[in-house]
Amino acid sequence: MSIYNHKLKNFLSIFLRGLFMGTADIMPGVSGGTIALITGIYERLVHSISQINFKFLKPLLKGQFHKSWSILKKEVDFQLFIPLLMGIGIAVLTLSQLMSFLLANYAAFTYAFFSGLILASAYIVYSEIEGFSVKNLSFGIIGFVFAFIFVGLNPISANHTLPIIFFSGMLAICAMILPGISGAFLLLLLNQYEYMINALNSLSITEIVTFMTGALIGILSFSRLLDYLLRHREHITMSFLVGLMLGTLRLPYQKIDLSETSSIVISLILGLIAFGIVMLMEKKFRYIDY
Repeated sequence: MSIYNHKLKNFLSIFLRGLFMGTADIMPGVSGGTIALITGIYERLVHSISQINFKFLKPLLKGQFHKSWSILKKEVDFQLFIPLLMGIGIAVLTLSQLMSFLLANYAAFTYAFFSGLILASAYIVYSEIEGFSVKNLSFGIIGFVFAFIFVGLNPISANHTLPIIFFSGMLAICAMILPGISGAFLLLLLNQYEYMINALNSLSITEIVTFMTGALIGILSFSRLLDYLLRHREHITMSFLVGLMLGTLRLPYQKIDLSETSSIVISLILGLIAFGIVMLMEKKFRYIDY
């Protein structure tokens, strides 16, 4: 394979990951971090984000453009971020209307599909943990209890001022990068999900830029903590994430219609399809070289 073909393959494989992550991030109940994890890109993503220190700005402000560019290339993993952000952006912009439609008209079946995604993701994360220990189990239980309580909270009656949107972006992006906690669901709790979906559909630049600025600050700060935990406390971190995922199943369970046999059967089939999709993605993407 030529160098050009190899680079193109890497670009497309990461771009596809971005599409899946963007699709997950816009779904209440599913985390883009989960998709990053099951497709084998999670640790690289978290580490790459944590390495951005903006040291390139100092020479840039002094007019030392060559030096600034050299530092920037060392700080930023462009081979990862360019295709990944393109995929995420395209997915978010194109699927926001579809997600609004599905949640408004087929909420029970949509959440049944989410359940399968979450269960398969939890299984894959669990397989990353080597051995059993009381400490791992304890952190798993803590994660489960936290998520179970979290998804049972009632939405906050927050307004849609720019400071609230900025703060919502900071919190949502931290949740989005964590496997198990849905940033979209956090926006639901903050009463910002539908508002931001409409802002995307109508391309309300002020709201979108404010939200993205908050998200940028949030992810640059939180990624450093997460990178440290994955490098030095990997197994208890993974155990906590498994607990988070299982705890979030409370949300789709509350939404699934259990009053009719036909609804139960359809929900079960959709859940199994979603489970199979995740397992297939894990096998296809995990071992792609990039």
